[in-house]
Amino acid sequence: MSFIATANPPARGAEPAVGNDGFWPNIDREKLRADIRLDGTVTAERLHKALLAAMWSVNGELREWKKLQTDEGHATLQAVPADQLDGQSVKVQQYRAAIYAHVQVQLAEAYRDIDTLPQGAGKEPRVMAAIEIRVDGFNQQLRWAIADLQDTSRVIAELL
Repeated sequence: MSFIATANPPARGAEPAVGNDGFWPNIDREKLRADIRLDGTVTAERLHKALLAAMWSVNGELREWKKLQTDEGHATLQAVPADQLDGQSVKVQQYRAAIYAHVQVQLAEAYRDIDTLPQGAGKEPRVMAAIEIRVDGFNQQLRWAIADLQDTSRVIAELL
């Protein structure tokens, strides 16, 4: 039996929600931390920076779609007509999924520091390959969440 030590996350209430622009929902850092299973090895500061970067990126990518929605009179993402699951707009859940995936990409890339890799027996290439697979998976989740939110195809293909 082995023991794996993990750092405790910040105390409840220590990480307030990060405000958004009014159209897009605020993101609750404690819920994000619980939903993507982050322990305290990801500091509150690093998570806050990753979350801000995710919000800038996703909001920027969805700028035109947001304009279409506000032009139709929808003041918030919650107000955009959508199915409701568990009492919440599917659009809000898709937006949150995009933000979470973006944060996970950033954290996976930030923590691929070579100093943390096991030494010897050819473990380094296997660990790096596993990290690349995780990053690719999170990027796919990000792309799918953004496509789903806009009701567009997840597949981008072009005939030559």
